Amino acid sequence: MTPPERPRLPLDLRQRSALAGEAAASAAEVERALHHPSDPAAAAFFDVDNTVMQGASIFHLARGLHRRHFFTSREILGAAWKQAYFRVVGVEDPEHVAEARNSALSFIAGHTVTELEELGEEIFDEAMAHRIWPGTRAQAQLHLDEGQRVWLVTAAPIEIASIIARRLGLTGAMGTVAEHVDGVYTGRLVGDMLHGPAKAEAVKALAAREGLDLARCSAYSDSYNDLPMLELVGDPCAINPDARLRSHARQQGWRVRDYRTGRKAARAGLLLGAVTGAATGTVAAGVALRGRRR
Repeated sequence: MTPPERPRLPLDLRQRSALAGEAAASAAEVERALHHPSDPAAAAFFDVDNTVMQGASIFHLARGLHRRHFFTSREILGAAWKQAYFRVVGVEDPEHVAEARNSALSFIAGHTVTELEELGEEIFDEAMAHRIWPGTRAQAQLHLDEGQRVWLVTAAPIEIASIIARRLGLTGAMGTVAEHVDGVYTGRLVGDMLHGPAKAEAVKALAAREGLDLARCSAYSDSYNDLPMLELVGDPCAINPDARLRSHARQQGWRVRDYRTGRKAARAGLLLGAVTGAATGTVAAGVALRGRRR
């Protein structure tokens, strides 16, 4: 049975997705000193949340920032309320859309890139390192051992994505990019969150920059939302997949790997996916960390 065709994105959203992808590829850090690929035309791209790491990295980051009084409960709840109202009411007026997107970033304005990078390192150690899925980590290492490069591709802020990639010994990362001027955040995104179609744009931009043959590349994700990225490559793989992705992967004959253990973990993954799926847009935008100078 052929799955229904996904609707085309509105032009404005396609443009923002393209800009987000280009910004993420431009900001992608490459640990060139550590990696001298013997197979430079092939690479692997890994989603992070529930693929590389149990749970949502942006949630762990936001909680760590809140504990360090980086922002108040009132600020994050205010941003969440505006995002929830926008999603439920479905406002399409361009001014309201822009306000909804930018409101979630307003409370990081004035903070510095250095401050967020330092806090991100601490938070990774205390809240994320022990949540890495060993099976996914081993899969990434297989690509490295074969002389291929490995990038993370995530809606999480580029700072935390880069920290995860560096700690795992990967090639680099692409994540959501927020604007900053002279090292201080303005509170605005560059393009949009690196989510869904924007991930595919980032992979295409990086492939063009690095001379990759996407037909020889692999991609890994747990989410049906990442189909645009998975369908770009010759070797897509569903890891800890949601129900829609699992069904699609089986229909297409893709590899499926599930590193969760027991039915309890499966139920927890479904619950976490339902909760974080609604919240990630708000929190990821609210604590998206890295930007480019205007």
